[in-house]
Amino acid sequence: MRPIWKLGPCLLLSILPVAVQAGNAAVVAGCYVTVFDIGKLLAEAEALQKQYKDSEALAKYEQILGQVPGHYEALWNAAVLSVRIGARYTDETRKAAYFAAARLYSTRALVVKPEGAEGNYAEALVLANQATLLSARGRLIAYREMREYVFKATEKAPKWADAWQLLGRWHYRVDHYNPLERAFSKLVLGGMPNGASTRRALVALATAHELDPKRIQFCYDLARVRLNQGQRSQAVAVLQEAVQLTPVTSEELEMSRRCRSLLMQLNRQMLRQLHRKIKAT
Repeated sequence: MRPIWKLGPCLLLSILPVAVQAGNAAVVAGCYVTVFDIGKLLAEAEALQKQYKDSEALAKYEQILGQVPGHYEALWNAAVLSVRIGARYTDETRKAAYFAAARLYSTRALVVKPEGAEGNYAEALVLANQATLLSARGRLIAYREMREYVFKATEKAPKWADAWQLLGRWHYRVDHYNPLERAFSKLVLGGMPNGASTRRALVALATAHELDPKRIQFCYDLARVRLNQGQRSQAVAVLQEAVQLTPVTSEELEMSRRCRSLLMQLNRQMLRQLHRKIKAT
């Protein structure tokens, strides 16, 4: 057996103790293989995320992964950021490239920590976004695979609003399969994904909104599902909350615009109904 000081640097990094992988600087044996301060890089990445500098934050996480390929926090965050950045592109080739990279990160995160809420959330998020670029068959397979991961994310992190929002979206999308999608799922995929329902979608989206009421996207999702279910007054109430929030990112600005537009549309409809009632009397 070769002495540890004669092992290559890559192999040395792969067997470093957890304490070192978590962020302590170290020099390994006599090979002078140094692990930089992971903790500092993590702090920098988190700070960049809070400033909505997603590309810069992703670069920091990729720096960490260049030294510690199995760093769980860097892996799942890199997956989420890759999805977020990729979703902004209109070009499908660039979008697909970011989503593919995100899938690699999320899959590796699950290898490191199979029961981790964050890794399971990242995997579900990637599948949901990749589904938008796939054929009808591919989309159905993606939503079928997604079920396990999104359910586990909320199970392991019941106070995580993002996971509840994703679960709500999954419930609503699957419960609203069209007849062809339902037939294909039953005949080719062995059945519909278990447990999907619009009622559960409402519960999940309401939970996300309750946990993080200042997220405009959560308001918009909840309002649309409530409106679809005939809960107009509740939808209007959520939209009124949303338009009072100050958007920070370009995505939030677009969601705010959509909330205002939908609220104005509902108000006009209510006024027309009121005028009709007045005329009828």
